[in-house]
Amino acid sequence: MKAIMEKLEALLEVGGVKKDIVLLVLSGLSLLISIFDILPLPFDAAWVAILLCGVPIILEAVIGLVTAFDIKADVLVSMALIASVCIGEDFAAGEVAFIMQLGALLEELTVARARAGIEKLVHLTPQTARVLSDGGERIVPAGEVRIGDRLRVLPGETVPVDGRILTGQTSINQAVITGEPLPVDKGPGDEVSSGTVNQFGAFEMEASRVGEDSCVQRMIRLVQSVDAGKAKIVGLADRWATWVVAIALAAAALTWIFSGQIIRAVTILVVFCPCALVLATPTAIMAAIGNATRHGFLVREGDALERLAKVGKITFDKTGTLTYGKPRVAAVRSILPGLDDGALLAMVAAAEQFSEHPLGKAVAASYQATGTPLSSASDFRMIPGEGVRASVGGRVVLAGNEKLLAAFGLAVPQAVRQELEDYLAQGCTVILTGVDGAFAGYLALSDTLRPDSAQTISQLARLGVQPVLLTGDHRSAADTIGRQLHVPEIHADCLPEDKLRYLEQCQRDGQKVCMIGDGVNDAPALKKANVGIAMGAAGSDIAADAADIVLVDDEVRELSHLFALSRRMMTTIKLNLTFSMALNFLAIALAVPGILNPVVGALVHNAGSVVVIVHSALLLRWRRGGKDAPA
Repeated sequence: MKAIMEKLEALLEVGGVKKDIVLLVLSGLSLLISIFDILPLPFDAAWVAILLCGVPIILEAVIGLVTAFDIKADVLVSMALIASVCIGEDFAAGEVAFIMQLGALLEELTVARARAGIEKLVHLTPQTARVLSDGGERIVPAGEVRIGDRLRVLPGETVPVDGRILTGQTSINQAVITGEPLPVDKGPGDEVSSGTVNQFGAFEMEASRVGEDSCVQRMIRLVQSVDAGKAKIVGLADRWATWVVAIALAAAALTWIFSGQIIRAVTILVVFCPCALVLATPTAIMAAIGNATRHGFLVREGDALERLAKVGKITFDKTGTLTYGKPRVAAVRSILPGLDDGALLAMVAAAEQFSEHPLGKAVAASYQATGTPLSSASDFRMIPGEGVRASVGGRVVLAGNEKLLAAFGLAVPQAVRQELEDYLAQGCTVILTGVDGAFAGYLALSDTLRPDSAQTISQLARLGVQPVLLTGDHRSAADTIGRQLHVPEIHADCLPEDKLRYLEQCQRDGQKVCMIGDGVNDAPALKKANVGIAMGAAGSDIAADAADIVLVDDEVRELSHLFALSRRMMTTIKLNLTFSMALNFLAIALAVPGILNPVVGALVHNAGSVVVIVHSALLLRWRRGGKDAPA
């Protein structure tokens, strides 16, 4: 028996959406031929629908009952099908089978397969390493590196393992781990992590954590640990199936006993067939997904909106989510007589135009954004870990950190230091400048808030959703953004495991949490959250694969609409369910005295299915009005 059941299960799994569409088309045509008697066939054309759509339902019911005594909605549907066929009501049986096949198609289209994105994350793991030994340099697989090995990392290469820099100056892009938008200058004694990128300047390092202990491997395990997936949507028709089956059987049996007419009992089974109940949830979800798509959201998991409706807290990554993730010049200060702020910016931008450092590129881009072309520069020299030197208009320009200025005999005036501290406290990065052997001033660079971030936070708060800032940036930068956006709860310096622990704690406390982020470092949190939303345009593919919903165009202002839409969808589902159940009980009340026969009963309850579909379709064009939806 077990072998037979396994073969039947394998048979039922073949196909998918295309199979469901073909079955629906053929069954629909057969029902039209049956009701209008279009073709002279030796049998009722409704049997095509019964065989194509009804038999798989009966098989599913039998498998569930035999293997696990699992009573679902298809058990009641199977009883209605068999009873209708037994008394010769073939069209009623075919009609029920067709409606149930339509529900199966909607389920297929709505509930997507989970996508972990692990494969892309694995690609971030460095494949090779340059190991230094007495015999010189040799390239080995990264997995063969041992603790204590001396490694060399060239410009543009990915750091193969965790370790400590021994010699050399460079800047490291740590966005894959911390999400920080700006590279971090590193020198001897500083720690570097696997998966981060060496921007420029070769350096030598000593391996301290290798293999499964490295930073990237730990993050891969974090994503895998929460990849059990979220609970798939369970139709209320299946949740209530045992009670529905018991009520239907009892009503049919009592009617047959007291009336002596089996046709009335069959009519009860037909009208109590939960077609509208089965369609109530997937039709509303599909319509809501269509609405969300029009507002820039790609819903990748069928039950994501159902989960989102229960969310009471949303955690934001900062960089690339609430901000653009690209540094821009926020302030310029010149202290040289005869050199105003604009002239200093022009000179530094000209000097930085050949720089490969992201900060240098940001300065040049900020100046070019004014529409003024860059001046020419000569004698350009880049000093890794310090800054640049160049000649602009016959004047020697320095731009970099305090170490660079000290190397050329320049010191930062004490009167300027307090200004620098103020900008650093706001999360800015400061570039110090010198012109012709004198300290000239500074440029302050910062990440830029998206224009709709403040309004989005405010709207979500009015919806009863508590915003939380969960970022890998330093405390000063996080606090500055948090104050500007009026975010009450801020967590800074978060590594991927820190974000994961915060979400786990919230869930242990019974809170439903949504996470929105854009970076690879956000992938574990996006997986762990009750609902994960990834930024699509500027975000990483790995983050998008880990999320349930992708904000395709990065327009965060639409988030409040998505939350309100999810709650409206749940209201629609509840109304659909209430209507379908009320209609079923009304039909039973009419079937008991014989007012309804099986065919009319099938038409009545299928008319209820149409009402449910039309009501759900209203969600396609729904738009939140002037008032926020209730929390």
